[in-house]
Amino acid sequence: MEIGIDSFATMFSEDSNNAISHTDAMAQLLERIEHADRSGHDIFGIGEHHRKGFLDSAPVLILAAAAALTKRIRLTSAVTVLSAADPVRVFQNFATLDLISGGRAEMVVGRGSFIEAFPLFGLNLQDYDELFAEKLELLLAIRKNEFITWSGKYRPALKNVGVYPRPLQDPFPVWVGVGGTPESFVRAGTLGLPLMVAIIGGETHRFRPLVDLYKEAGKKAGHSPEQLKVGLHSLGYVANTTQEAMDDFYPGYAASMTRIGKERGWPPMTRPHFNAQAGPLGALLVGSAEEVAEKIIRHAKALGGISRLTFQLDSASLPHEKLMQSIELIGKRVKPLVNG
Repeated sequence: MEIGIDSFATMFSEDSNNAISHTDAMAQLLERIEHADRSGHDIFGIGEHHRKGFLDSAPVLILAAAAALTKRIRLTSAVTVLSAADPVRVFQNFATLDLISGGRAEMVVGRGSFIEAFPLFGLNLQDYDELFAEKLELLLAIRKNEFITWSGKYRPALKNVGVYPRPLQDPFPVWVGVGGTPESFVRAGTLGLPLMVAIIGGETHRFRPLVDLYKEAGKKAGHSPEQLKVGLHSLGYVANTTQEAMDDFYPGYAASMTRIGKERGWPPMTRPHFNAQAGPLGALLVGSAEEVAEKIIRHAKALGGISRLTFQLDSASLPHEKLMQSIELIGKRVKPLVNG
């Protein structure tokens, strides 16, 4: 199983003791990617958001900077909000990243869990799913063909035009990022694309029917089981002991989830609810290296096997030193336990 980190390049709130400048935050993020490379991680992903508190509105630029600092780790988006982007430019950006990194680039494409990109780029939120379906079709056509002829509803037509540069990898790796919508799982399976499932709450095993739906759709479309890879994106944090991890992670996590909850109608986060989420069946991967490794193996079995797992460490406003320690523990202790 590939193990790695996803980051949304989040900024600490201004009233936090950990608040730092944007320049320092970006420098620390690049240091964490470099540290993940040295610590044996397989993958590092950068998200895409267009709101205050996040520094990842241009993820490919961050990944390109990281490519110059790293040697072996694969670099991906987590996720590219394809609905709000031009597939031609997305492909060109990632093809360029692939050349810079020597063939270490990937992308995870999705519709995005926040909606601010739609008004920002003049798009109608009511077209949320149609935009993604059409743009994914075009992206995959560009990946397959140097010269492209294509027409659709939401983007001007292309008539026998070349798209450059071409990436080093052929085919260039494209994953589909999904939440909990059955149609998204079916679409990814039908297209034969690897699946990245974001599970940020609830009990992980409850996603098994959706994963089965993905595999059934892929099989029905004629894709081999090896092609239908499943990855898991989880909120998490690893410390020397489980108690230390829980005590470190809870305050910032509770504040973050309560803040987002106000936007989405969720109740405030409480310690009992957090404890349940961090328990044996819950989605949070918070604990000691041994406990988290056991939980990853348990989640993988519950979902019918997974090929990749990424930790989202940004959700608790933890200081840089704590994140660096967690990255090292995940790479040097969790990963060998999971794969050993």
